[in-house]
Amino acid sequence: MSTISERFSILQSHLEKNCKSKISKISGYVGFIMRKLLFSVLSVGPIPAHVAIIMDGNRRFAKRRSLLQDSIDPASGHRLGFRSLISTIQYSFEMGVKCVTVYAFSIDNFKRSPQEVQMLMDLMREKIEEMSAEDGVFKALDVKINFWGNLELMTEPTRLSAKRAMDTTVHNKGPELSVCVAYTSTNEITHAIEASVRDLKGKDQVQVSDLERNLYSAGCVEPDIIIRTSGETRLSNFLLWQSDFTHLQNPKPLWPEFSLRHLVWAVLEYQRVYAYLKNKKEGIEKNK
Repeated sequence: MSTISERFSILQSHLEKNCKSKISKISGYVGFIMRKLLFSVLSVGPIPAHVAIIMDGNRRFAKRRSLLQDSIDPASGHRLGFRSLISTIQYSFEMGVKCVTVYAFSIDNFKRSPQEVQMLMDLMREKIEEMSAEDGVFKALDVKINFWGNLELMTEPTRLSAKRAMDTTVHNKGPELSVCVAYTSTNEITHAIEASVRDLKGKDQVQVSDLERNLYSAGCVEPDIIIRTSGETRLSNFLLWQSDFTHLQNPKPLWPEFSLRHLVWAVLEYQRVYAYLKNKKEGIEKNK
């Protein structure tokens, strides 16, 4: 099994192959070394094991840049948001985060126009296949990918692409990326209750442990940080069960504007309140 450093060397080689100029290769390598130095300093404090992100602001960003006037590619804002996603995944895993969860598509988003829903499903399928390719990010980082939600609501081609990606990466030993699609937390909890009732097998009542075993997120540590970009302060039905002791953050940038400095600041903010959250959690668990 390759080490984290070896995996990032593979990723760096992959990125260099796609750089057209020698200057791009050099700048990419220098950036990689600078990040390693930055993350080594950051690791003096606690590094979150699990970062969850509500990727808010793609459409507003597109309108601000007048990208929606481009009739050829009305998904421009979401494509730029995907670029931010790839960078954030890479930076998170480089700094030692084990799990990243992103809110990609709510069940409520299916209420949008059929044309927009189809466009987003097609874009999602395209990006899943791009990342799952032999020379894609999943292979380079040995990522295991999960899709959490009522996947039956997705269009069939997108659902099949998601299933193939999960099947292909199920034995990967690297970090974990979970994508919440056709998801709401209330739907997740309802699904867990229904599955727990089916599994009762003579028991008198459903236990909390039964519910947690049947959540989409079963087996994944609770998020240490939930970041919602664009300055919004709502959780929008995202990981409600799992976020008792999660540090909630709402940076102002729209999702396509989210960058390395915003991620580093989020970790620094988490480190600042880490002792308080840890003591609070231990105190409550002690009194159970």
